[in-house]
Amino acid sequence: MSGPQQSSYWYKSALYTLFEQFSVVLFGFGSVFLLLRVLSKEEFGIWALFLTVAAFIEVGRNGLIQNALIKHLTALNPQDPGYRQQYAVIGTASLVVNILLTVASIALLYLFAGFMATLWQAPQLQNMFYIYALSTTALIPFSQCTFLQQANFSFRGVFWANFARQGTFFLLVLFAWFNGNASLTGIAVYHALAAIAGAVVALAFARKYLHLSTGINRQWMLQLLHYGKYVFGTNLGAMLHKSIDKFMLGSMLGTGAVALYDLAIRINNLMEIPVAATASVVFPQSARNSNTGSLEAVKILYEKSVAAVLAVLLPAIAVVLLYPKTIIVLIAGAKYADTAPLLQITVLYGLFMPFARQFGTIFDSIGKPRLNFLFVVLGALLNLVFNYFFIRRFGTIGAAYGTLLVFAITFVLNQIILYRQLNVRLVCIAFYVLQFYRQLLGKIDQRIAAFTAAKTLVISQTAKPESNEKTI
Repeated sequence: MSGPQQSSYWYKSALYTLFEQFSVVLFGFGSVFLLLRVLSKEEFGIWALFLTVAAFIEVGRNGLIQNALIKHLTALNPQDPGYRQQYAVIGTASLVVNILLTVASIALLYLFAGFMATLWQAPQLQNMFYIYALSTTALIPFSQCTFLQQANFSFRGVFWANFARQGTFFLLVLFAWFNGNASLTGIAVYHALAAIAGAVVALAFARKYLHLSTGINRQWMLQLLHYGKYVFGTNLGAMLHKSIDKFMLGSMLGTGAVALYDLAIRINNLMEIPVAATASVVFPQSARNSNTGSLEAVKILYEKSVAAVLAVLLPAIAVVLLYPKTIIVLIAGAKYADTAPLLQITVLYGLFMPFARQFGTIFDSIGKPRLNFLFVVLGALLNLVFNYFFIRRFGTIGAAYGTLLVFAITFVLNQIILYRQLNVRLVCIAFYVLQFYRQLLGKIDQRIAAFTAAKTLVISQTAKPESNEKTI
């Protein structure tokens, strides 16, 4: 990319991915706002566990397919004579892997649905998991089309597909709320209908990128699986790291405790909008830099992306720390006011999330997913051990203590690896954060100066005729 093209890529990509993440969180937040008022604490806890298991399946799919597909498609040269054929071969192999993974996940879901319902003492979960088979089937075209668009540096369709999926679910929940007949099974059906809506929109936008070969190349399937296996394991480990607290709360303290903890996490997830948006944009660009051997560019990319996200998050974290109870009551009502201490701890996760997320993104993009996988497995194991003892000792808030401690430990280890591999320095990240604030303040000063000058000019122009009139 030339200078202007690269600048345009970053601007448009960041804008669409930011809008995508914002719409996902906004509609998700709106749905939760309504569900908190129509479901009991126990029912909301069951819904949280359902979504967590569903997220495991979706994140596993993304890990095995997304990065491998993007990595290999961006490595192709569009000027090569065999580009279109090679593109189609890789795309077809990826689609077959997607279908096989979905079939396997549905089989496992049917096999363990009853066990999970018994473990968490929530019999409704079994039928909800059966219904989810429809959702995950619809997500085959949804995911494949969004991955292809990302590989082609096109994020417009990704935004609209996610907008359609999340927006449809929100409208259906809103309809149920107005009618006063919301049930967990019905909400699971809405979840499936929303996935179908998102798939239709994704297909509409990705048609020009859908090129399939007449045959299935097993070698490419194995190559994609080989690359994606570590990212697959990494993503599942990361999900386990993020979800083990809820799973353990559900089995040790019941779904009511899950509801309290999940609410705090959902508010905290608002912090992930800039984190996830930045990761979506950074991966394709970092993959291209690593393909050209420019590791120094990858280092700077990591430092600047982390700094930009931190600069946005720090003020938000400060506000949540100061007014946790007010935020909880406004969002969920007075019956969830006892979630405030939990929120004050979970919001601190935001200090570590940019470092951890970009660590994984960078090492996946430069062809070292195994390192990221090992780190995530370590974090998941630590979280399992710490949560067990902290929950037994402190109850629900113990899950927050244990997870925060794991974030701190893995942060230190991540920075050691980044320094040795890419010479990443925390002092550089701190410098970029301060630079961001200086630039922001500079722009604010310029706007104030321009406004003051314009106001002075208007006053002088209106005063001049009056002085002339008095002279006459």
